[in-house]
Amino acid sequence: MTTRLGLAAAAALLGAAAAAGCGFGPGPRSEGTATVTVTRDYGSKTLVDEAETDPPSSETVIRFLDREAEITTRYGGRFVQSIDGLAGTTSGGRRHDWFFYVNGIESAVGAADVQVDGGDRIWWDYRDWTDAMRVPAVVGSWPEPFAQASVDGDHRPVRVECLAGGAACETAVSRLAEAGVAASVEHGEGGEAHGTAALRLLVGRWSEVRANPEVDELRGGPAATGVFATFKGDGDYHLIALDPTATPVRDLGPGAGLVAALQGGDPAPTWIVTGSGRPAVRRAASALDAVVLRHRYAVAVPVQAPPVGLPLQPGGAG
Repeated sequence: MTTRLGLAAAAALLGAAAAAGCGFGPGPRSEGTATVTVTRDYGSKTLVDEAETDPPSSETVIRFLDREAEITTRYGGRFVQSIDGLAGTTSGGRRHDWFFYVNGIESAVGAADVQVDGGDRIWWDYRDWTDAMRVPAVVGSWPEPFAQASVDGDHRPVRVECLAGGAACETAVSRLAEAGVAASVEHGEGGEAHGTAALRLLVGRWSEVRANPEVDELRGGPAATGVFATFKGDGDYHLIALDPTATPVRDLGPGAGLVAALQGGDPAPTWIVTGSGRPAVRRAASALDAVVLRHRYAVAVPVQAPPVGLPLQPGGAG
């Protein structure tokens, strides 16, 4: 009799623990839809695009991926080696591997250690990282990181730092509002960031944006910034697009705009919406769109031509 009561009590405790999510079963769910996307070559080709509604608290990035694709792992199952047969490799001196982003920010830890919440946008990309070991932040998960859809509680403030004024700033604020993001607007000449808590968009001509410490003239190229573009010239700046080997391959001229994400010491990235002159900045601001930015590391907006992803792939395709 005592044994049966003991078993019954244990069963009841197990059931209560599972219902409460205390280490048994999947645990409570996070409301919202999480997505996982798999691409290759800097987002040039989509391989997997799936969604999960209200993921449980036990969900991790690697578990989510494992359900949607065939994977192999390394380092005790914590890091992904291959997805659907495409594996990390070194060939001809070039190194290719898998990297993943959560809401537009490159993860600093393995996929087994990152929890998935409702609203998260998980993006895996297989790329040549020989000339850019890290690309800390990307634009391809717009409206993240600004929307903060997976954040339960206080959101970071979003600030549009309007260095140029005019229509470009209005467009940037409008595009954020369309995505459900309320942003404050600050007018000024750039320079030091006002604290590190805010998610920032710097909107202005290159001559103004380049002075910001987070931008630092894109000094050091992709190896330092992860941005495969640069500006050349003196006053009348030409936007130069680079390929995955960090080689300049296309002069987009002084009228082209640029949308890119940079990340300094703080986890919050700084986005730049810029170009040589005001028309170029307006072109860049017009690219703040989920379709245009989707699966892009950065985007250039030439004159009278569709936006192109950066780096430029062989053949000039973005």
